[in-house]
Amino acid sequence: MPINSFAHFYLSWMPDKHKLKRPYYLTLANLLEADIVSGKLTAGTKLPPQRELADYLDMHFTTVTQAYNLCRERNLIYGVVGRGTFVSPLPGKNIIHAHAGQGDWIELGLVKGFDQLKTPIIEASKSVLQKGYIEELYSYADAAGHLHQRAAGAHWMKQMNVNTDSEHTAIFSGAQNIISAALLALFKIGDKIAIDEFTYSNLIGLARLSHIRLIPIPGDAGGMNADELDYWCKKEDISGIFLMPNCANPTTCTISEKRKVELAEVIARHNLILIEDDNTGLPPYKHSDYHSMFYHLPEQTIYICNSTMALCNGLRVAFAAFPEAFRVPLLNALFHLSIKTSSLDAEIMTELILSGKAAKLLEQKAELAKVRNQLFDQFFPEAVKPGNPAAFFRWLPIPQLGMDGMEIERQLQQRGVNVHCSYRFTVMNNPPDFMRIAVSSPADEAQLQKGCTVIRDFIQNH
Repeated sequence: MPINSFAHFYLSWMPDKHKLKRPYYLTLANLLEADIVSGKLTAGTKLPPQRELADYLDMHFTTVTQAYNLCRERNLIYGVVGRGTFVSPLPGKNIIHAHAGQGDWIELGLVKGFDQLKTPIIEASKSVLQKGYIEELYSYADAAGHLHQRAAGAHWMKQMNVNTDSEHTAIFSGAQNIISAALLALFKIGDKIAIDEFTYSNLIGLARLSHIRLIPIPGDAGGMNADELDYWCKKEDISGIFLMPNCANPTTCTISEKRKVELAEVIARHNLILIEDDNTGLPPYKHSDYHSMFYHLPEQTIYICNSTMALCNGLRVAFAAFPEAFRVPLLNALFHLSIKTSSLDAEIMTELILSGKAAKLLEQKAELAKVRNQLFDQFFPEAVKPGNPAAFFRWLPIPQLGMDGMEIERQLQQRGVNVHCSYRFTVMNNPPDFMRIAVSSPADEAQLQKGCTVIRDFIQNH
């Protein structure tokens, strides 16, 4: 076979040959998966014919066939007889969720938030069903939620130092839908949004679908660096910024009040639209010196109150607070995208808030999380210390193991443990390797201990 006979011909996908190692079919499949997940290969891209790719890579045709077949099993690609092989329309779906809930699984990837604590949720549900106006909840209502439900959301957010009212509060079916509406309503194709170097994984996918470019801004243990943000705003003409100031997902970083002021000054100077995702709403907001970014920039910020996720994942309810300038476009997006949350779910959440059960349940979960974090630290003292001692997940640096994050996940899955590695949370090339470990997801401490044992032994033996 001639060496690199296709080196000077165009191929729609030309993987880096230097990254190939035995077993070649597996590393080739992982390279293809990485380029699809990162967005380098978009949905519908026609992949090179297997023989041409094999010739380009100087490998046997059957090796490429094995790699393509493995990617078909992962739902990353599909074939059309007589036309070729293409990237799937929803290539990321099974990567994240394929194994969730299967068999004797120790779930340390998906963040579930102590789902076993259901009693207050059930009690609130029963209380709602006994109310005299239950039939009204099954009629179509304002897409943003009933007035009293929005008022309950505004009341709840005041505890997080977010001063808003029912007219500037809306209810969405989860934080991800608030982000979707914000991206489509307030940004245009080609706009750029500043993010942390590691950020919420679904934001990455949503930005890709919206054709919005994400600019990772360097930071440190205290969060995004304000001087770096200022530099990149001047260099890249950035339009917006996404921040998780309170126990950021996935890094657990909590931004100090001093850093918030520094960032707010830069955001105000460049007139950025700020999407603030308060992903936990756990105890820090009770401190008198705690201020949300919304507090500093009320006219530029969409605040996402995602503490409702910590209360119950099954209730698809998240509150958004926004300034008058964003009200019409954001509510139009909520209406036209048809992402209204269930009135029944919203009423159950309202009952939880007004009865005081929501606050008590969060406090109970926070105490459980503290115990889980102490257990986790016994296994991994090298882990990043969370900005919140009641963090639901942890950020664990991992040494060079001679394999990429996808392969680490698969090998741990074979050992009965699901984790999420850092490639899911970044748009950077060649980022450092971490695992996000959801300490709140196992059913009990014994299951967490077993999962940590598997991970520790895996790292030590490689």
